[in-house]
Amino acid sequence: MTEVISVKFKSMGKTYFFAPNGNTVATGDSVVIETAKGLEMAECVYGNHMVEDTSVVQPLRPVIRIATESDLRVAEINKEKEKEAYDICKQKISEHGLEMKLVDVECNFEGTKTTFFFTADGRVDFRDLVKDLAGIFRNRIELRQIGVRDETKMLGGLGICGRPYCCNQFVDEFQPVSTKMAKIQNLSLNPTKISGSCGRLMCCLRYEQEAYEELIANVPKQGTFVETPTGYGVVSQVNLLRQTVKVTLDGEGDDVIKTYEADEIAVVPGGRPANGETPPHVLKIKPKKKKTEQEADDWLAPVLFAEDMTGETEEEKKPEKTGSAGGKKRRRNRRPKKKTGNASDKNAPANAQETAKKQENKANAPKGGAKPTAKAENGSAEKTGEKAKARKRRRPNRRKPKKKTPAGE
Repeated sequence: MTEVISVKFKSMGKTYFFAPNGNTVATGDSVVIETAKGLEMAECVYGNHMVEDTSVVQPLRPVIRIATESDLRVAEINKEKEKEAYDICKQKISEHGLEMKLVDVECNFEGTKTTFFFTADGRVDFRDLVKDLAGIFRNRIELRQIGVRDETKMLGGLGICGRPYCCNQFVDEFQPVSTKMAKIQNLSLNPTKISGSCGRLMCCLRYEQEAYEELIANVPKQGTFVETPTGYGVVSQVNLLRQTVKVTLDGEGDDVIKTYEADEIAVVPGGRPANGETPPHVLKIKPKKKKTEQEADDWLAPVLFAEDMTGETEEEKKPEKTGSAGGKKRRRNRRPKKKTGNASDKNAPANAQETAKKQENKANAPKGGAKPTAKAENGSAEKTGEKAKARKRRRPNRRKPKKKTPAGE
């Protein structure tokens, strides 16, 4: 085991191991270290720790010291120089008419070298540009051409997922990505959807590639001739994540499609046999595992209410609604109350007249079930007429619909 510290020269750069050289460095401290290009300042991302000897490339470069205030002041001066150098170099590029795009400028800690990073479609003759920059800065000048992926890594930004670019956050080295990965993951092959801002395929296509390769090994491909518990058929659709397939069974038509799990079917070797031949029996029915108690899931929502220790149900907890007499709930009398007061006084004379007429009709009515006299008949007719008038008043005015006439009339 070897004691090392992990440092980064830039936030989006790669992590390197250095020997602490007797210093106790905490995470987040700035340190001055020795490199092949001279002294440099870096940030410690992991303090003193032990690693395997096989993961270290010997010889390890030592840590000179933990950065002091003067070292931090020098680093701030170098950042200001980088901004000035960027503007000057951009102006010189336009003066020389070079087809190149300046991306970033970097000055070393000792101030003896300035590096310019640029992108271009092809080779660029920048010898005159280097002479002009060397005459201005009076130090060593280096122009380095980089690719579009490195440009995106330096500049940073937000991807279509809404998060910062992976290459700018944690990706140390670019891995090869192909369209085959998008096909396996059943993604759209539209270049605008599977490409990043750099114009290349997105690096995240590679993250789940190994998982999809394991899932594909357990599921038959679409169009494969398989044997199911209900007969033979052809796989019409595959769901990798759920590990299920849809099979069109033979003899039941194309409209009958059944869904099976991947372990419930078996692929027939050699595909569908010739006409008249019976397909081999290759399906081995596996006993289904009994469902056990669910294991504790860390993603389940916490219980917000305490359990009731009394054992009473919700119906028992509800209070019984009782009345004053016999413990039963009283029924409300919903009949409308009789109106009293001025309204009854106004209708009193009319009621008296009606009762008087009824008494007269009873006195004039013949005994023994004889026919009523003419006076009685007239009295009853008057009453029916009054009732008919009252009904007409109560009914709403219903207009008769107009008869539609043909257009020609």
